[in-house]
Amino acid sequence: MADPIKQFVLKPYIPFELAGVDLSLTNSGAWMCAAVAASVILIGMGARQKSMIPSRMQALSEISYEFIADMVKENIGSKGRQYFPFIFTLFFFILFGNVLGLIPTSFTFTSHIIVTAVLAMAVFFVVTIFGIINHGTHFFSLFIPPGTPWPLLLLIIPLELLSFLIRPVTLSVRLFANMLAGHLMVKVFASFSVMMFAGLGVAGLFAGLVPVLFNSALLALELLVSCLQAYIFAILSCIYLKDSVDLHH
Repeated sequence: MADPIKQFVLKPYIPFELAGVDLSLTNSGAWMCAAVAASVILIGMGARQKSMIPSRMQALSEISYEFIADMVKENIGSKGRQYFPFIFTLFFFILFGNVLGLIPTSFTFTSHIIVTAVLAMAVFFVVTIFGIINHGTHFFSLFIPPGTPWPLLLLIIPLELLSFLIRPVTLSVRLFANMLAGHLMVKVFASFSVMMFAGLGVAGLFAGLVPVLFNSALLALELLVSCLQAYIFAILSCIYLKDSVDLHH
C-alpha cells in the first residue's frame, strides 16, 4: 500500500536560500498561490461584467459577495462592515485551499497545522487589536460577565481568559484535523483499489470496483466537508470578531 502520509510531505519546487535561511517555493506555497489566483479570477471575472442580465460568472460572483455580506451582517451586525474584506478573503482562501487539494497530485496546505494556526492567530489578533482600538481598556471587561458576584470573579476571570486564549487552538485544529483525516481516508481506500487490481488479476477488476465506488462517495463527502469547513471557519471568525464591536454589556 502506498504511504498515505506521503501526500502531506513538503517538497521544494524552486529551491532558494538566502543568508542561511531556506526561502524555497514549496508545494504548499505553490498551491497557496493557486488558491489566491483562483479566488481572484473567480471574483474578478464576475465583477468585470456589469450587465443587467448577469452571466453565470457574474451571478456566481454576486452570490458569493451577498453570501459573505449576509454572514457578516447576521453575526457581527451593521458595524461589522469593516471586517467584510477580511472574512471574504479568509473564506475563499480556505475554500479553494480545501477544494484544490482534492485534485490528484495536488497539495492541501490546510492539512498542515502551521497554516491553519497562522490563519487562526490572524483572527485572534484582529479581534484583540480592534477590540482595544474600539473600546480601549474597557475591552478587558469582556472577561467579567455582567452581574457576576465579586467573590466568583477569582474563578470566572481565569475561565473567561482561558476561553478567549484557546480560540485560536480550537479554530486551527478543527480545520487541520478534518482535512488531514479526510485525505487519509481517501488515500487508504484508493490504495485498496490499486492493490486489488494489481494482486487479483481479472478478478481484481470486479473486486476493485467496490472500494472504487466507496472512494467516489468519500470524495463527494470530502468535497462537502471542504466547503463546510471553510464556512465554519468564517462564521466562527465572525462570532469572535463581534467581541471587538459589541462587548454585550
